[in-house]
Amino acid sequence: MDVLQLARWQFGITTVYHFLMVPLTIGLSVLVAGMQTAWVRTGHERYYKMTKFWGKLLLVNFAMGVVTGIVQEFQFGMNWNAYSRFVGDVFGAPLAMEGLVAFFVESTFLGLWIFGWDRLSKRVHLACAWAFSLATIASAYFILAANSWMQHPVGVDFVDGRPRMNSIWAVLTNNTALAAIPHTIAGAFSVAAAFIVGVAAWHLWRKRNGDDEHRSVWRTSLRLGGWVGVVAFAALAITGDTQGKLMFEQQPMKMASAEALCHTEQPASFSIIAIGDVSKQNCEDVKTFNVPALLSFLAHSDFKTEVKGVEDLVGQYQAKYGTNYPDDPALGELAGKPIDYTPSLPVTYWGFRIMIGFGAISAGIGVLALWLTRKGRIPDSKWFPRLALLGIATPFIGNSAGWIFTEMGRQPFVVVPNPSGVDGVWMFTAQAVSNLSIGEVWTSLLALTSLYAVLGVVEVFLMRKYVRGGVEGVLPPPRQDESKTDSLSFAY
Repeated sequence: MDVLQLARWQFGITTVYHFLMVPLTIGLSVLVAGMQTAWVRTGHERYYKMTKFWGKLLLVNFAMGVVTGIVQEFQFGMNWNAYSRFVGDVFGAPLAMEGLVAFFVESTFLGLWIFGWDRLSKRVHLACAWAFSLATIASAYFILAANSWMQHPVGVDFVDGRPRMNSIWAVLTNNTALAAIPHTIAGAFSVAAAFIVGVAAWHLWRKRNGDDEHRSVWRTSLRLGGWVGVVAFAALAITGDTQGKLMFEQQPMKMASAEALCHTEQPASFSIIAIGDVSKQNCEDVKTFNVPALLSFLAHSDFKTEVKGVEDLVGQYQAKYGTNYPDDPALGELAGKPIDYTPSLPVTYWGFRIMIGFGAISAGIGVLALWLTRKGRIPDSKWFPRLALLGIATPFIGNSAGWIFTEMGRQPFVVVPNPSGVDGVWMFTAQAVSNLSIGEVWTSLLALTSLYAVLGVVEVFLMRKYVRGGVEGVLPPPRQDESKTDSLSFAY
C-alpha cells in the first residue's frame, strides 16, 4: 500500500472506532437527563436508580470517547496537511466552536453533575444534566457542519487557490448539514435504545426466578428503550429520505454507486439485493431484485425521474474535472495517472443495505420488547435476552456502515464539488495527503490501532463490570445517621 492508502486506513480505523462511542454518549445523555427529570417530578425511586445506573455507564463511555476523539483533529495535521491548508479558513470556525463552546460546556456541566449530587439542589443538579446533554448535541452539530461542508461546499469565495469563508451562517445552515444532523441524532438514540433494551432484558432474565427489588427499574428501562428505538427508526427513515433527495442533487455518483446503477434508467428501480460482482461497471454479470420506479421516487418524489448511471456520470466528471491527475510529484504514483471517479461499488452498495437492514433489526427488537412487556408482563424465555444482547450491536453496525458509505461514496474527492457552487472549490483525496514516507504512516497506523485496541479492552471491561454490578454497584451506601427505611436518604 502507498502513503495515501495507509493514511486513509488510519483515518478510517480511528474514526469508526471513535464513532462507536459518540452515538451512545449522545443518546444516553438525553435519556439519562429524562430519567432524572422523571425522578425529580414524581419522586419515584425507580427513576433515581435508573439515573444512577445508566448515568454510570454514560460516564465510562464518555471518558473513552474523549480519549479516542482527541486523535481525530490531530490527524489533519499529521497525515492530511495539504487538506488542512486548503480547508483551514473554513474548518477553523466550526471546529473552534466545537472545542471552545460545546466541549467545554459539556465538561463543565458534566463535572457539576458528577460531583453535585450532595451539593446542589435537585433542580440545579437536573439543569446540569440537561446542559451536558444539549452540549453533546451542539458538539455533534458543529462537527457535522464541518463534515457537511466537505460534502457540499457553501459560504465561500475562491481566493488564491483556496476557499475563504464569507458566511459562517451559510456553513452552519448548509442544507446538507441540516439533513445530516437529525439523521445522526436519530441514529444515536437508536444506539442508546438498543443498549438499554439489551442490558435491561438480561437483568430481568437473570433474576427471573427470585425476588428482585430492582425489577421495576429493568422493566421500565426495557420499555423506554423499546419505545425510543421504534421512534428513532421512524425518524431515521424520514431524515434518510431527505438526505437521499439531496444526494440526488449534490452527489449523483454517490446515489448511483449506492444502487450499483451502472446504466441510466428512467424510471429507475430500487435494488433490494444483488447477486454477482457489483464492482464491474458494465453490470452484465449482476442480477438484482428490484422494486420498479422506487429509486426515482426516493430521488425526486415522483416515479418518472431519470437517475444517471455510473458510466454516464464518469463521462460527465471527466469532461468537467479532467481525465488524469496533474503531473505533480506530490501525488506520487498517481501523478499523471487516469482518475477513477467510481467509488468502491461493493462498499457503497452493501454498506447502504447494511445500514438500513441492521437499523430495521434493531427497531424490530424494540417492538418485540414492547410486546413481551405489555400489560405488566415480564419476559421469561431465555431466547429473548440473548436476542436483545446480540441486538445491542445492530445499530452500532448500521451507524458505522452509514458513515463508511457517506465518506467512501464521495471518492475520489475529499472536498466534493458543489454543482451550483463556486468553481474550484473541490479537492481530490490524492492531493490532500501529507508528504510522508510509508514507514512513518505505518508507524502511526500500527501505534494508534494498537492503542485503540487496548482502550477497547478497557471499555469492555469497565462496561461489563458496571453492567453486571447492576443497581447495587452504583448506589452510594446510606448514611448511618439516617433511617434505613428512607429509600431516598442517599440522594441529597
